[in-house]
Amino acid sequence: MNHATASPHRRIVIMGAAGRDFHNFNVVYRDDPAVRVIAFTAAQIPGIAGRRYPASLAGPRYPQGIPIVDEAELAGLVAAERIDEVVFAYSDIAHVEVMHRASIALAAGADFTMLGPRRTMLESRLPVIAVSAVRTGAGKSQVSRWLSGLLRQLGLRVAVMRHPMPYGELARQAVQRFASRADLDAADCTIEEREEYEPHIAVGGTVFAGVDYARILAEAQAQADLVLWDGGNNDFPFVRPDLHIVLVDPLRAGHERDWHPGEAVLRMADVVVVAKSNSAAPDAIARVEASARELAPRAALVRGESAVRLDPAGSLAGMRVVVVEDGPTITHGGMPNGAGWLAARQGGALEIVDPRPSAVGSLAEAFRRYPHIGQVLPAMGYSASEAADLRASIVATRADAVVSGTPVDLGALLDLPMPVIRARYDYREPPGNGSLANLVTGFLRDRLEGVD
Repeated sequence: MNHATASPHRRIVIMGAAGRDFHNFNVVYRDDPAVRVIAFTAAQIPGIAGRRYPASLAGPRYPQGIPIVDEAELAGLVAAERIDEVVFAYSDIAHVEVMHRASIALAAGADFTMLGPRRTMLESRLPVIAVSAVRTGAGKSQVSRWLSGLLRQLGLRVAVMRHPMPYGELARQAVQRFASRADLDAADCTIEEREEYEPHIAVGGTVFAGVDYARILAEAQAQADLVLWDGGNNDFPFVRPDLHIVLVDPLRAGHERDWHPGEAVLRMADVVVVAKSNSAAPDAIARVEASARELAPRAALVRGESAVRLDPAGSLAGMRVVVVEDGPTITHGGMPNGAGWLAARQGGALEIVDPRPSAVGSLAEAFRRYPHIGQVLPAMGYSASEAADLRASIVATRADAVVSGTPVDLGALLDLPMPVIRARYDYREPPGNGSLANLVTGFLRDRLEGVD
């Protein structure tokens, strides 16, 4: 990129991670003649930097598309291109880390901005139920799957709209619809994409996702009675919800106040679900409940449980196992382990093999980058080479079996030489502490005819 000359446009850089950044551009900046978006920066997701947001998505004002550069280049980019404004547009980051990035932009001379729900949420003609959380890995997918089943039992056609995960060819991923594993194969979905889409498909759901959410919403609305937004990380929804369900995580009590935009999401909630209440300490549950009552005083508050089971069922007695967990939860989600570790311990494994000494390539780098990770492998698979590294790291442990806490079918994807025992986890409602089902059906009775 060349050094900028005087420009009649406000020159902008959007900081992102291949999700909200593209959405904010599409709905706020793409057609604004007063603005020129010079670049996106990329963080969190390997392999995103170095690409371009394609002209077919960027529109006629950007015939060459828009470059995507590494976030590490931000200060130099602001200076060299005389950037007027840096727009922060990604999620699941500590409040203090947001301000570090703001300081870089301000020191280089630019304004620092965040776009809020009023400017970025799309309006649906259908009722919208959204599931969000204060951190990634809080259990949104479990609740979304449970809700999808409940809504279908009530006779409703449900369109699951998933927060974007466009890690491949962006133009090809503009609007995506997934109703079968064949659809996932045809789209060359990464392991991370499959982790989110495959469980919905397995229980009969249809998932809509991609890059251009105005077009995605139009297609979803044409095929459904209701939109179910399945959020990503701890971001707020792209579609304005009529009922906003937000999960807090007592295994990370305090994070609901310290992470962006999780605190804002909690303050927006209509219903707060205290997730994992069957495995968290009572004092941690009390702490997040107190936060919820303070930050979202008008929201209904219920507890939920996460039930973990092995599939196929049975004992792991006498077996040395290696545990593979959901990638984002274990990496930037900050958890040392997850459902797979819990299932392996409950199943009575002889030994949980430490995979860190035998990790290779991108997995070895993940352990260096995220030193909090325990004796588990994050299911890194943003590319074919990362999937190959994951397979090699699993095989190198010489374990008797894999306990897979990722929602994706690793055995089918990686052709492993040892059996894969899946740790499945499902949302359930504890007795005697309020009911999410009652709150949802009450909402539907008010909005739709024929719902009992």
